[in-house]
Amino acid sequence: MSQTQDIKASVRAEMAPMFENLQKFVDRRIAELSMEIHATVQLAEFSESNLSGQLGRMQEQIATLVAMPNSSTRNSGLELEAVVQATESAANTIMEAAKAIGDWLRTGARDAESLEAVAERVNAIFEACSFQDITSQRIRRAIEHLQQVETMLTDLTPGTVAALPPDAVTNPDLAQDAVDAMFG
Repeated sequence: MSQTQDIKASVRAEMAPMFENLQKFVDRRIAELSMEIHATVQLAEFSESNLSGQLGRMQEQIATLVAMPNSSTRNSGLELEAVVQATESAANTIMEAAKAIGDWLRTGARDAESLEAVAERVNAIFEACSFQDITSQRIRRAIEHLQQVETMLTDLTPGTVAALPPDAVTNPDLAQDAVDAMFG
């Protein structure tokens, strides 16, 4: 062999273990990076699944709020409409009874039959005033439903409330614009 070939063989013999070590290091590092990338992808998929689950639960909750109520669940909008109707009905009953009593007082009738009719009207006023119990129960249910939706929205997007403009409280249209911009 020539001197050049001896030098090449000597360099190869000296460098071969270093290249083997370098190859093992690169292979090990690629395997580690591959595991990290795989874990990151799984975490991202989990976050996406979690977000999808939360959005699904919110959608279900909102659907129950706007859907026709069944025997166990009430719709907030219908609850509030029922409050308005009960209030109007009670007010009408009270005004009709008061008018009848006023008419009775103007006529000056004092017979037993007239007194019985007035007593019935006074009882109708007391019964009509009980609407407050029913309406407060319905308003509480509607508020609970709305608070559940608010909690779900807050859990979904923490810190978003702070991002609303300061005058959003006095101008609700601004708050809606901020919400639209967030989802847009």
